[in-house]
Amino acid sequence: MGTNVTSEQIEQARQLDLLSYLQQYEPHELVKIKGDVYTTRSHDSLKISNGRWFRWSTGVGGVNSLDYLVKVRGMGFVQAVQHLCDCMRVVPISRTTPVTLPQKPKQQFILPPRNANNDRVIDYLMKRGISKELIQFCIDTGRLYEDTMHNCCFVGFDPQGTPRYAMLRSSNPASTFLREVSVSDKRFSFSIAGQESNMLYLFESAIDALSFIELLKLRSEKWNNAHYLSMSGIHQIERACGDNVLPAALAQYLQDNRQVNHIAICFDNDDAGIRAAQAIRVALSERYTTVLLPPKVGKDFNAQLMFEKHLPMTVKTRGAVREKEQKRER
Repeated sequence: MGTNVTSEQIEQARQLDLLSYLQQYEPHELVKIKGDVYTTRSHDSLKISNGRWFRWSTGVGGVNSLDYLVKVRGMGFVQAVQHLCDCMRVVPISRTTPVTLPQKPKQQFILPPRNANNDRVIDYLMKRGISKELIQFCIDTGRLYEDTMHNCCFVGFDPQGTPRYAMLRSSNPASTFLREVSVSDKRFSFSIAGQESNMLYLFESAIDALSFIELLKLRSEKWNNAHYLSMSGIHQIERACGDNVLPAALAQYLQDNRQVNHIAICFDNDDAGIRAAQAIRVALSERYTTVLLPPKVGKDFNAQLMFEKHLPMTVKTRGAVREKEQKRER
């Protein structure tokens, strides 16, 4: 780091976030995209949002203005620290006095209570074509259980194995009930990881992911040598990717599994699924190889699985309701 700057100067420089720096000292560089998302005139692939910045053309990101000056502008570390300290000495950074508000107690994520057995969940998922062996694997690994309301509870974990996310799906074949458990962290959605694999399959839901795995098993293909990730819905994915912001679950998974370099996007074969898949493919194109892999039969991979297993569609799904409404409109 050299001897021309002190540790106090370094700490002072690191306190200045990039958005505040640009607003105060280089306002001509700052371009607002929408909401709280910004870019710069000199580097339009760089996006600033939620106190962080990321340059998509190089895959480099950071938090403060010091990182930006070193990693993007190419300044030496000592030069960047001196520059920021000089800026703040000549024109002190303006900060509004924060209003102290009473803090709400921080809510904790808590999994719903478990039922005494998983019988209804097993029966429901088997009606949707998923084998008891695969269901039991998910139960044994803590990814699935039946709650006291008899919902399927699909669980997601952080890299330390702590449950951080859960999606509930009714086990009643006549119901379309589906919702996230309160305070779920969407960065850690339902997934199944293949050890040291570089292949990741993306799905709209946990049931689609399990259906795809079941299809591989039907073909006697290996399934446990790849990664499978549920996006837990694709709402607003197209808009987020348009701002070069990856969905939270995907961004976190790629950060935690850096060996992944090839991604198959297995979304529903409908307008929303196709648009979301294309948006993610464009957002990933500079750093990953990608392929669009929609189901060959039906709207999603569960529909394809049930078709290939010759199972009657006795389960009411939201997709089926949506398709019926679209046909009525046409």
